[in-house]
Amino acid sequence: MPDDVLGNRLLAVLAPEERDRLLRGATSEPLEARQVLYTAGREISHVYFPVSGMISLVVKMTDADDVEATTIGNEGLIGTAVILGVASTTMEALCQIPGRALRVPTRAVLEEIRRTASVNRLLLRYAEAMMVQLAQHAACNRTHSIEQRCARWLLMTRDRVASDEFPLTQQFLAQMLGVRRATVTMIAGALQKAGLIGYSRGRIRIVNGRGLEGVACECYDIVRRVMKTVTA
Repeated sequence: MPDDVLGNRLLAVLAPEERDRLLRGATSEPLEARQVLYTAGREISHVYFPVSGMISLVVKMTDADDVEATTIGNEGLIGTAVILGVASTTMEALCQIPGRALRVPTRAVLEEIRRTASVNRLLLRYAEAMMVQLAQHAACNRTHSIEQRCARWLLMTRDRVASDEFPLTQQFLAQMLGVRRATVTMIAGALQKAGLIGYSRGRIRIVNGRGLEGVACECYDIVRRVMKTVTA
C-alpha cells in the first residue's frame, strides 16, 4: 500500500478493510503532463485515484478545438462512467499538471461496489457531484466573463494540486478557457498587476487567494461546496 494513499480524499474516508479490498491489484503510477489516461470511445480498463496533479476531461471536436469539460484532482477519481455501469465514455482524460495516481483495475472497483453498500453510496455521491460540476461549468461558460472564469479555473487548480504554485502556460490556459492566447495574456497581466497572482516562465503562483476568490464567479464556491459534501 503506497504511503500517501490517503492523499486521495475518496480513499481516505473508506474503512481500512474496504480500502484494502478496493486497492488489491492497484499500482502507483506517475502522471506526466499531456499523458492520456483514456481516450474517447475506448473501454475503460482502469480507474485512477489521483493523489497529486490534475487531470482534465476533454471533449474532442472534429470541426473545432478540443474543449475542457472539467478538471479532477485528489478529491475524486478518473473513470466515473464505470461507476454508472458504462464501459466507455465520449471524453478523453488528459493529465494537465504532473502528479501521481493509484491505478485500479475496473473489475476490482466493480466487485467492491457490488460487495459493499457504503462504497457504492460514496462513489454514486461522487458521480452525482461530478454531474453538478459539469452542469455548473456549462452555465459558467455561457454567462460569466473570461476574467471570472480564469480566476475560477486558477482557484480550482490550486485546490486540486493543494499548492499555491503550479506549472501552467498561457497557451494551455487559453485552450482550456476556449479563448485566444492574447486574451489570457491580458487577463493574467491584470491579475498580476492587482497583486493576485505571479506569473513567470510557465508557472503560476497565487499570491492573494482571498482576493482572487473575489474576482471569481459564484461557480467556484458552488462546486467546492458540492464536492465537500461527498466526503463529509
